[in-house]
Amino acid sequence: MEVPKNQRVFCPFCRKHTEHKVEPVKKKPRRKMAQGQRRYLRKLKGYGSFPRPKPSHEKSVKRTDLRYKCDVCGKKHTKGKGFRNKKFRLVKK
Repeated sequence: MEVPKNQRVFCPFCRKHTEHKVEPVKKKPRRKMAQGQRRYLRKLKGYGSFPRPKPSHEKSVKRTDLRYKCDVCGKKHTKGKGFRNKKFRLVKK
């Protein structure tokens, strides 16, 4: 996936559309399972596949987040939750 290095997007601090520099940020590793899921797996220990088989699915790609730095005020912000992709590249346009 190719993304331009500079984009004109809305700055929540200036409250207007300005030119922003884009930099990718990999999401930090968080806890893999919710508390309920951990409790459920602890209950399953010792029972084989009762009441259902253990989940063995894990995502193969981490989320990439884009951080935008405003050229006017110099503050950084992100948009959305990020996206999953294997290849990511910043392109000069």
